[in-house]
Amino acid sequence: MDMVNIKINGMPLSVPKDSTILEAARYAGINIPTLCFLKDINEIGACRMCVVEVKGARSLVAACVYPVNEGMEVFTNTPKVQESRKLTLELLLSVHDRKCLTCKRSGSCELQSLCYELGVDDAEHFDGAKPEAQKDESTEYLVRDNGKCILCRRCVAACKLQEVGVIGPNDRGFHTHIGCAFDRDLSEVDCVSCGQCIVSCPTGALTERDQCDEVLAAINDPEKYVVVQTAPAIRATLGECFGVPVGTNVKGKMVAALRRLGFDKVFDTDFGADLTIMEEATEFLDRVKNGGVLPMITSCSPGWIKFCEHYFPDLLPNVSTCKSPQQMTGAMIKTWFAEKNGFDPKNIVVVSVMPCIAKKFEIKRDDQDAAGEGIPDTDISITTRELSRLINRAHLDFVNLPDEEFDDAMGISTGAAAIFGATGGVMEAALRTAADVLEGKSLDNIDYTEVRGTEGIKEAVYHVGGMDVKVAAVSGLSNANEVLEKVRKGEADYHFIEIMCCPGGCVNGGGQPIQSATVRSFTDLKGLRAKALYEEDKNLPLRKSHESPLIKLVYDEYLGEPGSHKAHELLHTSYVARKRF
Repeated sequence: MDMVNIKINGMPLSVPKDSTILEAARYAGINIPTLCFLKDINEIGACRMCVVEVKGARSLVAACVYPVNEGMEVFTNTPKVQESRKLTLELLLSVHDRKCLTCKRSGSCELQSLCYELGVDDAEHFDGAKPEAQKDESTEYLVRDNGKCILCRRCVAACKLQEVGVIGPNDRGFHTHIGCAFDRDLSEVDCVSCGQCIVSCPTGALTERDQCDEVLAAINDPEKYVVVQTAPAIRATLGECFGVPVGTNVKGKMVAALRRLGFDKVFDTDFGADLTIMEEATEFLDRVKNGGVLPMITSCSPGWIKFCEHYFPDLLPNVSTCKSPQQMTGAMIKTWFAEKNGFDPKNIVVVSVMPCIAKKFEIKRDDQDAAGEGIPDTDISITTRELSRLINRAHLDFVNLPDEEFDDAMGISTGAAAIFGATGGVMEAALRTAADVLEGKSLDNIDYTEVRGTEGIKEAVYHVGGMDVKVAAVSGLSNANEVLEKVRKGEADYHFIEIMCCPGGCVNGGGQPIQSATVRSFTDLKGLRAKALYEEDKNLPLRKSHESPLIKLVYDEYLGEPGSHKAHELLHTSYVARKRF
């Protein structure tokens, strides 16, 4: 690697030749503040928050885009730099909706944090006319409030990276604002509800539609039996909301917190993940043996499903008909569990804690009512962030809670289910079961490491049951678009494809804890979070879905066998081609 010698604040450094000043400063342990910058997503030097002095330069330069060169001398904290950054913040505040006490991002807002750090104590310094604030509450999953927008364009870049691109800057000058083309509501365009715009936003301009009050109302209704289920990715991220290091598995404390919030039962969505593998692996084997449509594509990610319905409707026959783990768990709660315990499913409220806002859309789809028309499999879906708010509202001391276990009825799961939250996890879990079936025996080598990792596209060929099975694990919709175009053109010969909407999978979902640009740009969030799930998988006694005694019990006493008529009625769904707007 070619290196260059520079000085930052008088400190000699040797840094990679292709570094920016921002990256070089990291080597010296110096964090230069940013607002618009997100590494590999938004590098446009627009906000001017990261300006620094460079010896010999005529003016301050944007550190996020300015390259280093041999002999450069940089100063990151001079009075001139401090004054410029403070002025930038005061100008931003002059048109900002400063209702910080009621903002969901208060305490985690990057604009607020920078104001504290730089001593901006006069928020009204440049007060005057403000552009008309627009608020879009047209969808069931997202709220956009342009009164809190700072025009950093992170959300625009994130949406474009997802190959959707339904938002962008409208108008010019003082009236510039972020919105959909022709100022249409978000419900009127082909947004896929991935939520990557939310986790990119530095302020409270974009938030999930909060349903905490609905959850508390259900818990406090004596007529309702309220059950909560949590996705595998939540245990690897929830701790971040309470200062726990990234990549810490807080499953036990999460369960304890949910029990203290007042839920009647605390179940593991991993149960539904194991069910998904049983049904999905069976469906895949049936397609292979009986000339079904290949490649088969997984169906666990509702954001990807909506993307396919909008952009690749001709490939919907390739998509597995299996419901997602959230919906399978909800379906079994309101059928099998309800029947065993004498509950009327109409009186059961199923709350899910999920890593993405797309789950809020999924629960309202058609064909998601196994217990009968008008009885949704899942009633309320909340994000990791919403759960943290509920915990704070209940004044629970999260980090000092004891470690507790899920309730038995749906508390047994396998390592195969645990890794669902990481890209490649669904593929690996399915292969563990499919390989055993094809080989007719239990295989010892079950770590399909080729589909692990945070790369956007991973390919592998496995020889099982006398055949070569070619698979791909894909995350992020730009990568999905690339792979699906090849499938559409007949240029790909895969048998099985896993697609996750969000880059890195559910651990990086749009409902996960929001980290600052500094953390997002220079910490491997996806890798650290995924590592926690793979560690859980490695340490569990059961690592294959079909070996779970709970799964065996469900099929023996209720469903019959994987792929049965009853299983299809309860655990499978349908899709619809949607228009491009």
